[in-house]
Amino acid sequence: MAAIALPKIKLPGIKLPSVEVGKLVRNPLVGLIGAALMFLGAVVAVFALLGPMGAADHFRAPLEPVFREAPDGWRDALRPAKGAPRIYEDVVRLSERPLSPNRAAPRPATPGAMPVFAGGALPPAPILGFSSPSPGGLLPIIAADGRTPAQVYARPFTANGRPKVALVIGGLGLNPRTTQQAIDTLPPQVTLSFVVYAEGLQRWIDMARARGHEVLLETPMEPENYPDNDPGPYTLLADGQPLETVKKLEWILSQASGYFGLTNYLGARFLGSPAAYDAFASSVRGRGLAFVDDGTAAGKAGGIPRASAERVIDSKRSGADIDQQLAALEAGALQRGQALGSGFAYPITLEKVAAWAASVEERGYQLTPASALTVKR
Repeated sequence: MAAIALPKIKLPGIKLPSVEVGKLVRNPLVGLIGAALMFLGAVVAVFALLGPMGAADHFRAPLEPVFREAPDGWRDALRPAKGAPRIYEDVVRLSERPLSPNRAAPRPATPGAMPVFAGGALPPAPILGFSSPSPGGLLPIIAADGRTPAQVYARPFTANGRPKVALVIGGLGLNPRTTQQAIDTLPPQVTLSFVVYAEGLQRWIDMARARGHEVLLETPMEPENYPDNDPGPYTLLADGQPLETVKKLEWILSQASGYFGLTNYLGARFLGSPAAYDAFASSVRGRGLAFVDDGTAAGKAGGIPRASAERVIDSKRSGADIDQQLAALEAGALQRGQALGSGFAYPITLEKVAAWAASVEERGYQLTPASALTVKR
């Protein structure tokens, strides 16, 4: 290679002789300095894009995909009170507590129910002292001080003297889109019930409670046309032995934590059997849970907190019919002081309930969680 003479640069006290480029680039020390300069240039470029970490302007990225998957109240925890989230802060927080899989091991129990403000998140489940381990998962129990899961997992409520109107929206967990829609668009006073066979059941319950919704767990029960209409392998059967009913119910209860009670999925034949219902109610009573039904078990007691819906608002899936049922629910609350309705998570139902709930209190009613209408009987 021909030698190329570099121009001499005059610096104070330093004289640089002419050098050959080939020898210069083969010098290890020069190569190391060049690499350092390249790294420094990259750092400068990054800071030019992002700005200093403590400055007011930060690199921002949408975290809605994270919010959609976030368990344990992260949806609210990750979103700052003002402004958009800072990506580097949220990455640190996510890495400290990675997202749990659908069937994750039970999380450590929280030490007690924290104060809840109107519309705010309910405390994450499980709450310390209200569950015990079983081969299938955590089971609800009555605490040593006598408090029950029905009390600590219910949404706090204070009556204001107006007629109370409550709604339970069920069938959640099977369709991710409608489940997310119900959690996000319905006000926190609306009670949500989840299918026990749903994939990621605990994650859905966590997200619902993070948005302030109290939760019911749906219990598959034998309908009149069983087995043509089969609610699944853990269906409680009308002619089942009490021990069989208890064991199936324990499996159902062990699938998640954070629900204040149970509701029925189908079950006309099961609930019509006094012996079957007694075995069910005895187990529910021993676990400190409530039972809220869709009207199929109206009039049944069992020594547990009870409430029955007086109407299903979407028996006919049309907007006009749902509006009519919601108006009838208001009329019932006006006559009797309170009314409870139930519905399924159909898109039309969610749309109509969200619109109705946005203005029902302006008409003089109090939107109420279903737990507030339960009475021990």
